[in-house]
Order: sequence, then structure tokens, then C-alpha cells
Amino acid sequence: MINNENRKGYLFSKRYSNYVFILLFLLYLFDYADRMVVNSMFSFIKADWLINDTQSGWLVSIIYLSIGILTFPVSLVIDRWSRTKTVGIMAIVWSLATALCAFTGNYVQLFMARILIGFGEAGYAPGGTALISGMYPIEKRSKMMGLWNASIPLGSAVGVIMGGFIAASLGWKHAFGIVAVPGLIVAILFLFVKDYKTVDLSYVDKSNNKVKMEKKDMFREFLSKPSVLLTYFGMAAIVFVTTAMIVWLPTYFASELKIEPKLAGTLAGGVMLLALIGAPLGGFITDKWREKQHNARLLFPTISTIISAFLLFVSLYLLRGIGQIIGLFIFGAWVMTFLAGAAAVTQDVIHPGMRATSYAIAVAVQNLLGSFTAPIVLGKISDMSNIKTAISILPFVLLIGTLLFYIGSRYYNSDMNKVAKINLEAAE
Repeated sequence: MINNENRKGYLFSKRYSNYVFILLFLLYLFDYADRMVVNSMFSFIKADWLINDTQSGWLVSIIYLSIGILTFPVSLVIDRWSRTKTVGIMAIVWSLATALCAFTGNYVQLFMARILIGFGEAGYAPGGTALISGMYPIEKRSKMMGLWNASIPLGSAVGVIMGGFIAASLGWKHAFGIVAVPGLIVAILFLFVKDYKTVDLSYVDKSNNKVKMEKKDMFREFLSKPSVLLTYFGMAAIVFVTTAMIVWLPTYFASELKIEPKLAGTLAGGVMLLALIGAPLGGFITDKWREKQHNARLLFPTISTIISAFLLFVSLYLLRGIGQIIGLFIFGAWVMTFLAGAAAVTQDVIHPGMRATSYAIAVAVQNLLGSFTAPIVLGKISDMSNIKTAISILPFVLLIGTLLFYIGSRYYNSDMNKVAKINLEAAE
């Protein structure tokens, strides 16, 4: 076994950790490409199958509902069995399910195939988060989370751009088959990646005795940490907004700015692609600030989210035409700066043997209250009024996230003092 301390805080060698990180980054990229490829194809699917915006939104929301339902039980397997094997198997499942979408013949069949994608993707974020948290020193945790999560906007943009381009050139069904292949290749490679040894669920009591955690202790681990609970819901508010933007911006551009669907998908993908800047930038700033301010991992999301709300409000309410597009691009570059610090908090204040479970709760809350809800809610508002009205509510949702992060920051330091100090070991 290799103790964490023998490699200056790294679980494996730095070189091997970076190799695993690259595979994790690529899997997250293809995860979101497979998930979001349908967004810029709505106009093509609606023309073929005569569906409305609410039904279109369900093609995205059902994935998040599937993830929300399955992510918690899968995370228990991840924490108690293997991060790497679970991630690899589930990535194979979601890649094959994406390919299956290319062979569907009606809306119900496509809907069912999208459910399978969600089942496959349910364990990836918890497993990947736990692995990165274990591989790298705590001082680098926000930075690495930021770099890893940069794959989300990149994958989303790749999916949206490829979906629109392939749909216009070859037909929309071909897009599903094409985006499924690279993820399947990386998933197979990941089955051979090293893991860390499963952490014993125990803690040291006041008498300095090692005590095995019971179910009530596991529940108390979360319920006694206000900072992580508030972080879960703060993340959900921002995810509601970013999912709504990813899903409905192509429609907004086409409807309000009269841009052709192919270019609308490209522009929308570009807005969220710029979050590639924000996610790692937020990680670097948060870790640097944390050297002086210990609760920076929640203070920075507080500040960055209120700035995001301001940028989006100005773009939607005060700007028009090219100015609005530029404003949305600036918003896209900034909005994901919150994520690195918030994601790190879900790992910082929780027992090391329950890190995948902690992020699974974050994923479940995000998906059920954010990603699942956003496409349907905005689709419904759009059907009742128009897409402009639907999009216009989003800056105010960001203000809710700002408040939750700020309150959480007041509890972070005390919650950190309650965490069991356990060094991880690499599995042989």
C-alpha cells in the first residue's frame, strides 16, 4: 500500500494521477456531449414527430430525473466497492444507450433510450469527484475540481454544436451514433485504472477509541454539517440556470434574434463553452484565497454568483442584438467560477469514506431541483407565453444561490473541525 503522505499528498505518483485525471476529464466531456447533443436538434425532431417545447424539454429532463433517482444507490456501491470499475461500467452503459437513440422510430422510443443514458451517467460525477479528491492534496482540490469541471461546458458545447451541424448535414439521428463512439473507447480504458483502498467507515470518539459508524452516524455526518447542506441547494440554483441556458438558448436565438437553427446552436454552444475559462479560473482563485481565508470555498461562490446574476440581468433586460450576444458570452465565461469551490466543499467537510455519497447527494439535489426542473419549467412558460419570458426569470434564481452560499460560508470552519482525519491508501 502507498500512503498519501509518501507522495507529498498525492495518492499515486503525480504523473499517474494526471493520466487518470485526463481520462476523467474526457469521460466527463463525453458524458455531457451525449447528454446535450439533443438540444440543438429540437427543431428537426419537432418537424419530424410534431412534438411541442414541453416534450422537447422532457428529452433533457428525463436524463436528470434518472440520474437523481439512481445516483444515491450507485454512490453507495462506489464508496464501498470501486470508484474506477463502477465509473468504467456505467460509462459503457451511457455510451451504448446514446448509440441506441440513433435507431429509435418515435418519440416514446427516444424518450426510453434517454432514460438509459441517465441510468448510465448516474454514478460518474460521484465516482469521479471522490477519485480526484483522493488523488490530489487538499490544497489543490479546488483547482483540480475546477479543471475537471471545465469539461462540462466543453462537452455541452461539443454536443450542442455537433448536434446542430450533423443534424443539418446528415440527419439528426446520425448525431447520436457519432458522439457515442469516443466515450465508449475511453470507458474501456478506464476499467484498467488504479483505485484507492476502500475507507473503513469509522471515527475516533472523545475517549480516542476507534468506533465503527452506524447508520445513525452516517445520517448525522450530513445533517450536522450545515455548510454542505446549503452548498447542495446553492449548486442546484446555479445548475437550474446553466441547464436552462444550455437547453433553451438555441431556441431563444432562433426565435428572438431570428438566427437560423444551425448558427443558433453554434452560438449557444459558444456561450456555454466559455465556461471553460470560468471553471478552472474559479478553482485557482478559490485555492489561492483559501491560503488566507479558510472559508473561501464558499465565500468565492457567493461573490461569483451575484456577479453572474448581474451579468445575466444586464444581458437579458438591457441589451439587444449583438450587444446581448456579447453580454451572454461574458456571462458564460464567468458563471461556472462558483463550481470548483462548491464541489470541494462536498468533499472537505465529509468523512473520506463517504465522499462519493456526498457528491451523489449534491448530484441528486442538483438534478431534481435544477437540471430536471429547468427544461420543463422553461418549456412550460414558453408554451404559455414565449421563450423570452421564460429565460427572463433566470437572474433571480441566481440570487437564491448567492444567499445559500453566503449562509453556508458561516458554518464552513466549524464543520471542517468535525471531519475525521484519515489518510487514503492506494489499492494494489
